[in-house]
Amino acid sequence: MALIDIGANLAHDSFDDDRDRVIARAAEAGVTRFVVTGSDLASSHGAIAIARAHPGRGFATAGLHPHHASDWGDELAGLMRRAATAGEIVAIGETGLDYFRDISPRDVQMRVFAAQLAIAAEHDMPVFLHQRNAHADFFAILREYLPNLPRAVVHCFTDGPDVLADYLAADLHVGITGWICDERRGADLYAAAADIPDHRLMIETDCPYLMPRTIRPKPKSRRNEPAYLPWVRDSVATARGVAPDHIERITTANAARFFALT
Repeated sequence: MALIDIGANLAHDSFDDDRDRVIARAAEAGVTRFVVTGSDLASSHGAIAIARAHPGRGFATAGLHPHHASDWGDELAGLMRRAATAGEIVAIGETGLDYFRDISPRDVQMRVFAAQLAIAAEHDMPVFLHQRNAHADFFAILREYLPNLPRAVVHCFTDGPDVLADYLAADLHVGITGWICDERRGADLYAAAADIPDHRLMIETDCPYLMPRTIRPKPKSRRNEPAYLPWVRDSVATARGVAPDHIERITTANAARFFALT
């Protein structure tokens, strides 16, 4: 197998005691490459450090999750610009809007989202996007910048066919997580998965979150990790009525192309 996990929060402190073993287990499971998500200043630094420690296998993004939008400042913006210029990151993000919890005020989220899109456009970088319960504002802001962005992926897509139609019409890529493995919450996503064109589909774990509920035997820990990506692949394949190796082949090719992985 040769899978690529496009969204792994390996800089999260839950991996501090066994990060190298987690990465080794990923390789044993066929997850040969992974993109480490930067979602604030600390994790962006951490993602870059992990990528440096695993050349050719690990890659990094740098950005600010909307939950942390109130923390936006020159230090992170400077890091993003320097890392983009130096080739230390493969995308700007995680960035976007999250109205599910409103941890940061909505007006601040929108301003910081636009600022990060501007940095991506300035450096001709792809963007790694987050949207939850905020489609209208998210899409309105994003459309302003799309003409100047090389590529964009809505990571951890959890919506249904109507929202998906907007994203596909704008030529966005779509990242699917273990949410599709959850029969309680993932019904809309399961129904929409077949509508994603082959060349727009990618898969991810979003670890340590969203462990696939389909894993058997059930792990003792609730911490997700890249080694569990095959269960996402398999659920996507079932939802689309194709073989798992087809999903593996197309998602790996799409991720390598999207992030310009070497």
